[in-house]
Amino acid sequence: MPDKPRIALTLGDPAGVGPELAAKLLAEPATAELADLRVIASVDEFARATEQAQVEVPVTAATESGSVILIDPQRTAPLPTGTAATSAEAGRWALDGLRFALDLATSGEVDGICFTPLNKTSLHLAGMTEEDELRWFANTLGHQGRTSEFNVLDALWTGRVTSHISLAEVPELITADAVAETVALLDRALRDSGVDQPRIAVAALNPHAGENGHFGRQEIDEIAPGVLRARAAGATVDGPFPSDTVFLKAKAGLYDGVVTMYHDQGQIAMKLIGFDRGVTVQGGLPVPITTPAHGTAFDIVGTNSADLGATRNAFGLAVKLARQQIARSAA
Repeated sequence: MPDKPRIALTLGDPAGVGPELAAKLLAEPATAELADLRVIASVDEFARATEQAQVEVPVTAATESGSVILIDPQRTAPLPTGTAATSAEAGRWALDGLRFALDLATSGEVDGICFTPLNKTSLHLAGMTEEDELRWFANTLGHQGRTSEFNVLDALWTGRVTSHISLAEVPELITADAVAETVALLDRALRDSGVDQPRIAVAALNPHAGENGHFGRQEIDEIAPGVLRARAAGATVDGPFPSDTVFLKAKAGLYDGVVTMYHDQGQIAMKLIGFDRGVTVQGGLPVPITTPAHGTAFDIVGTNSADLGATRNAFGLAVKLARQQIARSAA
């Protein structure tokens, strides 16, 4: 195994449950055993997080293995005091922390990033013009390649050809190239997670997979050709399958990953299977970045009742992907 990876952890939206979850994660002894932690937070932010979670977390400025190092990104604005509500201040605070973590990654000081939940409304109020944080990450990093948000539940992964756009925009963005490229991204991510020969299913766009063109031709003209291109490039991939049955096959263990055509097509299935365990991976970026798949949970902020399961899984997956990247770089 490669050396322990260095993981940057940001506390997400300060108005949500993210700070509480980060503090709970850091309070678990196993967390520091898996990675060297760089916690991106101000002293006040970190103190408030540990108070919310009712835990004590020793931190250090040293860099010895196994330590939890608190790094203040020196934001110019004060820590937002409001909780359980959207605001430009909270969104700006979260983006500034993530931008600092990206700087650490690009300078080679960390091997991966894990962040607790964000709120997209607050991010947009803060000036984010991209449709989601994945595209913001890509633009901030200057990354030009295809990206896809992956959702992970236990051993099952999903990727999607389109994501945070209106349903009216989806059909025109379903192309054979987009399908093939998303399959390739998911195939590589699954291999990085430890699956030697990933088996991938591709969902159709239309009901009954278009029923031979009666309900639309995307399956015939774009999705099936995309599957064939991905297969010719070396992926083990089948489809398109009707989207109301493809997850039955995946849940039964016939596939390791599913490529869907739009956001809710996969998210509804994954969250029904296991909402409290899911992880989101910012797929296609040059640095591993993960987060729990749930949101800021404003309704339970301050109650110290946020479930740690998804955050613990997100951190563990960031460690695994970072280890794989370290090993690949050393090869």
